[in-house]
Amino acid sequence: MTTHSSQTASIAAAQNTTSELPRGLMLERWRGLRALALTTAALLSAALLAVVIGSVSIPPGAVLALLGERLAGLAPAATYPDTYRTILFEIRLPRVVFTAVTGAALASAGTAYQGLFRNPLADPYLVGVASGAGLGATLALVSEWPGRWLGLSAVPIGAFCGALLTVGLVILSAQVGHRVPISTMLLAGVAVGAFASAVTTFLMLRTPEGLRRAFNWLLGGYTGAGWAPVGIILPYVLVGLVVLQLNARALNVFQLDEEQARQLGIHVERVKLIVVLAATLMTSAVVAFGGLIGFVGLVVPHALRLLVGPDYRRLIPLSTIGGAAFLILADLLARTVLAPQELPVGVVTALAGAPFFVLLLRRLRRSVF
Repeated sequence: MTTHSSQTASIAAAQNTTSELPRGLMLERWRGLRALALTTAALLSAALLAVVIGSVSIPPGAVLALLGERLAGLAPAATYPDTYRTILFEIRLPRVVFTAVTGAALASAGTAYQGLFRNPLADPYLVGVASGAGLGATLALVSEWPGRWLGLSAVPIGAFCGALLTVGLVILSAQVGHRVPISTMLLAGVAVGAFASAVTTFLMLRTPEGLRRAFNWLLGGYTGAGWAPVGIILPYVLVGLVVLQLNARALNVFQLDEEQARQLGIHVERVKLIVVLAATLMTSAVVAFGGLIGFVGLVVPHALRLLVGPDYRRLIPLSTIGGAAFLILADLLARTVLAPQELPVGVVTALAGAPFFVLLLRRLRRSVF
């Protein structure tokens, strides 16, 4: 009797476990869909606010009508003045799109670095990528011949070359045998990034009006060049996002440790190189035109990880959307809080990001990884 009852209990427990498994998967999917809806709503709301608010306010109805006229071929919105069209399509909309792409790139790159290094403090600035990109972009701006041959594309190309050089120096400095330990790579990134930042500041100070340009560059902000920067950086960011998403499963396996990842068939060193190059590609492109903007790659992935967990198959696309919304709102504050004077957006992200990140750390009191 005892044996029969124990077998019955075991079968019942197995049935309960089997019935609870789909429920758990459904709850996990529901969390992901809810987070996707929230971040998408935040992005659309932030974009609408950013194109409506300014020195000349444009009613939301006028924005929707003009967008329908231009993009969907609807009936002309003849009742609105032409100044609305000029402000919307030549000034505000390019700025919003550029800011969104920049925030998406920085947040997704930060997510990838945090997964790769298994460190919630990792971001493009910690490993020296952003500093190297800034140095390469500065060299392209100071030198005359790249602009003659490549035009406006010389800036992101120079930024990418500078970022690759920095990453190469970091990897060579941190390499032990045929492997690159995470801890030594982070330390090497801090050292090389500090050196690149110092050289960048020196070069800017040597150019005409260098102090002002250095100040604006180091604090980040919109370049005001219309749609041209958007068209240049968008392909780099899209390629980087696709590569990161394709390696999301490998980043999930990395959360165990490198040895277990190798046992599960992951080519660890190859994945490291691919993820670093993809994140470098995106970061260098947006840094070339947007300057150094901090905390986006720290705060956004960390906050979203609390909502959906550490699954990078969901975390990377959500960080892309959330980073775009976060930086659009930061840029909106930067140009309105002291209007007509405009703050560098890097100041706003630091003022908002640093206390928020400290608050998260105090509430958690333990790592979410």
